[in-house]
This record gives sequence, C-alpha cells and structure tokens, in this order.
Amino acid sequence: MAKNVDMIVIGAGPAGAAAAISAARGGARVVVFDKAPYGRDKVCGDGLTPRAIGALNELKIPLDDAHHIVGLRMIANNTVRELDWPSGGRFPNHGAVWPRRKLDAALIDAANEAGAEIIWETEAIPLMEGDTVTGVKANSETWLAPLTVVATGAPGTVAKMLGTDRIEDEPFGLAIRAYAESPRHADAHLEACLTLKDDHGTPVPGYGWMFPAGDGTVNIGVGALSTMKGFKSLNLNNLLASYRSMVEVPWGLGPNLERPRAWRLPMSAQKRHGPGWAAVGDAAGLINPMNGEGIDYGLESGMLISELFLKDPLTAPRLYDIQVGELFDGFLSTGRRFSFLIGHPFILKNGLRMAVGTDAIAKITLQVMGNLVDSNTPGAAGKVFSLSEKALKAADPLLRRTRAKA
Repeated sequence: MAKNVDMIVIGAGPAGAAAAISAARGGARVVVFDKAPYGRDKVCGDGLTPRAIGALNELKIPLDDAHHIVGLRMIANNTVRELDWPSGGRFPNHGAVWPRRKLDAALIDAANEAGAEIIWETEAIPLMEGDTVTGVKANSETWLAPLTVVATGAPGTVAKMLGTDRIEDEPFGLAIRAYAESPRHADAHLEACLTLKDDHGTPVPGYGWMFPAGDGTVNIGVGALSTMKGFKSLNLNNLLASYRSMVEVPWGLGPNLERPRAWRLPMSAQKRHGPGWAAVGDAAGLINPMNGEGIDYGLESGMLISELFLKDPLTAPRLYDIQVGELFDGFLSTGRRFSFLIGHPFILKNGLRMAVGTDAIAKITLQVMGNLVDSNTPGAAGKVFSLSEKALKAADPLLRRTRAKA
C-alpha cells in the first residue's frame, strides 16, 4: 500500500534539509531520503559565506559550533589583500567555517525536530506518470506526494531520469581537499590564492584555499575550471601538493589527516523543474563558477521551493523556476562566460593583476568570491556586474568559439 505525504525530499544535504525544515515548520508532512547513513561526511571546502550565514539565521540554526570568519585574504603572486566582509548590506558581515559533517547534521536534526521523517541508507527513485513525478519508490515501498524535491547534489541516477544533468557545453569544476593540523587554525580570515599553475606551468583558472576550522585543523584545497588549457590531463593531487608546498611553512601545516578527496561541481542544469518536481542546490546547477560555492544557493533554493509549495503545490515548480532564474541566472551565466575568458592563460594572468590590483577593485572581487552579488546588488559591485553581464552576453559566441582546449 502506498504511503501519502505532502512533500518528498531526495537528499539530506543543506538544500534538501532547508526544504524539509521550511515545509515541515509550515505544517506539511515531509519525508526525506538519503542513501548515506546519518553523520556522513560530504567532501567540501566547509566555508560558509555571509550569504549562507544569513540563510542559516533565517532557518534558526545555532552557529555556536562554527568557527567565526570576518573576511577573506586574497593572494595573487606577490599581492596580498586582506578584507573584511562588507557591513550594512543585505547579508551579515561575517562568515564561518563549519565541517560538513557538523553542518549537515545540524540542518537535518532541525528538519527532524520540525516534524520531517528522515529515512537513511535508502535510495529513492522517482515514480513517473508520463512526464509527471508522482512520488518515489524506496526499498520496496511506494511513497506518493504532490511535490518531490530533488536535492541529490552532482548528477546521478535521478538527474538522468529527470533531465537535470549539466549542459554539456557549459563549464564545470573539479576540486580536492584535505585536513591538516595548523597553529593558525583559529585565524579569522579565509585565504584564497588566485595564482595556481599545473605541472606544465600553465595558469589554472581556479584557486587554492586555506579555511581555518577553529578546532586545531584547517581545510586545505584547490579547485579548477574545465575551461583551462589541458584540463583533461590536470592532476588534482599534484595541484594540491604544489599548493601545499606554498602554504606549508606560513601555516605550519602538519601531515594530512586523511587521504585527499575530490569532487565534481556542476555549474548548469538542463532542467530544474517539471510537473510534480523541482531541483534545488547543486542538483539545479546553482554553483558560482567563480568560486565553486553553492551552500548558500542550496539553502536559499530549498527555502524558496517550500515557501511556494505551502502557498500552492500545483504552481510551485513553475514559479520556483521563474524566481530562481530572476535571482541567480544572470550572475551564474555571466560567471560561466567569464570562465571561458579566463581559460586563456594570458587573460587569466593579467586579469588577476587587476582583480586585486587596487583596494576598490579588490572589494568588488571580495563580493564576487563571497556570493554577495546578484540581480539585486546595489552600489559599485552591482554596476560592474550589470556592465559585465551585458558585455559577456554580447561576447558569448566569440568566447565559445575561442575557448581554450580542455
């Protein structure tokens, strides 16, 4: 016999948990499925932007266990800019580092406390009637609901079924991280090195990071975009080792505490909604191409789909797609076009000099790296983004024709 609920969520990460919290607190009967066991570790940089902190505050998630971060230190060759997150805007003036094992547990615990049922170590597969998702099949049970929220992260079985795979011609990212002990584990700034090179000396469009966790350790990692020359032969372990050699002494790094782990960052999606379903977070391609960050977008998109669902389950997927597009599509598409541009070594090298060359420009770079720019951003950053959006949109055909060979 089928079990009936109001909302089914596939995936218990930040986006899925945010959807479950919001819907359950609004009175909906929610069930969440995840293939992993409770307390699983999701490979990630663990950094939370001020935008993510704002979303967590809205969800009433206590942040006592997270390490407080006041800003970002950007390094490009010999130039170092240490800037605090801006105050007086739409978002808090601080971020955090919170290992995903703890962040995800705090979020899904809040969903459980709100009344959502969480079913671990269970794969849920959408049930289809024509092009409409009516629920899921999980273990041998059938669950039916007016809305299924797809929060499955990078593309997999569910993405292939629903057509949410990334768009083949669009950029994507790869990243790798490890943990190490450091006497600077309580630093108040994130650190991002924007000038990385591969084994052949080719500049890498991406960055290396040091994220102090405040617990005796730091999260050290590197990420790269698929638009770089020679991307297919890029060895992430070698890139991480090269970056580690740059920061080992200034950060007093001990040995890696575990084997480095890599992951893929989808930065587009062919579809993010359909009859009876909507994709949120990484599953919807909501990742900033210029920093690989998506936790904040995941939290916001999860809350948004539930808000619309509680108003009208039938129109929620379509309105969600429209509103997510209005919020993020301009910025994300501009970021993808920009990634084609910096895939060329000469442009990347000279562009980085400009990105941190002056304090004023570095403050705009800070807002981009902090996911603080979107269609509603006022001030200089908003104006620069608006101009960049128009220019890169016009140049898009040329950018794609002349893209660096991966």
